[in-house]
Amino acid sequence: MRQVPLPTVSERAVCVIGTGLIGGSLMRAAEKAGRAVWGTAASPATAAEAVTDGFDVTTDTAAALRRAADADALVVLAVPLPSLAGVLALVGAYAPTCRLTDAVSVKVAVADLVAEHAPHARFVGGHPMAGTSESGWAAGSAGLFTDAAWVVASDDGADPQVWADVAELAWACGAHVVPAASDEHDLAVARISHLPHLLAAVLAAVGAEGDELALALAAGSFADGTRVAGTRPELVLAMCEGNRDALLGAVDAALGRLGAMRGALASTGGLAKTVEAGYEARQRWAAAQDPERLQIRRGTGMPALRDIGRRGAVLTGWE
Repeated sequence: MRQVPLPTVSERAVCVIGTGLIGGSLMRAAEKAGRAVWGTAASPATAAEAVTDGFDVTTDTAAALRRAADADALVVLAVPLPSLAGVLALVGAYAPTCRLTDAVSVKVAVADLVAEHAPHARFVGGHPMAGTSESGWAAGSAGLFTDAAWVVASDDGADPQVWADVAELAWACGAHVVPAASDEHDLAVARISHLPHLLAAVLAAVGAEGDELALALAAGSFADGTRVAGTRPELVLAMCEGNRDALLGAVDAALGRLGAMRGALASTGGLAKTVEAGYEARQRWAAAQDPERLQIRRGTGMPALRDIGRRGAVLTGWE
């Protein structure tokens, strides 16, 4: 894969609300890039872990947000979707006009919650497409986002200055930017992120329903296919149930293919159509791992940004 030098980015301070795997990794990456960064954790134990590692983390979200408002920092919400309304109420109270983004795996639901609870915030959604089946502060890494896709919501009416802030944070963390409309993002991740979690859960359950011999023989294909089934259930439920409408369409598509495969297997014993379609799709995915990499002019309009994302290209910095 081609290596592209990191662009020069701003030094805007970053306030991270939520210091699990994603938020903790974001703090580490931003600090490594030279940003001033502080954050909050839901539990004193997590905050203590982060402080021990040399990071400025507290459980006092109100104080962290007041500091962000004073510093004109970019606030990043890295909490599960079910916790978001309560956090946004604090944003509305203590940093009502802040620069605001998020790292939640759905975008339409988050935008709706921001409009309800922090309507004056300068919000541009984000979603770093990186993670592991582990969770918590200790699982974080400054390198988690290296060459990962980082979606920056590019809806009409988005604040271009905050869009630039979010893009520059992504670049500072080593990611490349994929601009996308919020609703198009949710349809896409339903197919390539949320559905795989559900299929992994089904595959793990079917395997476990076999006898002990089946589990003793389970090796690479079973391990690869069930890896994300090891994610904490509450995190999977939050992202999948939060994208219900888009996920239903993806589930229907999967069921249609499974039904057709079962019919072919039962009637003729043939699986060629299913296996060949999967092979071809995997080759397309592999080819997409070396995307067209572009630099853009400041002030590029949202429709042009969305078109870049739709064709599979990524952004690596400013012209």
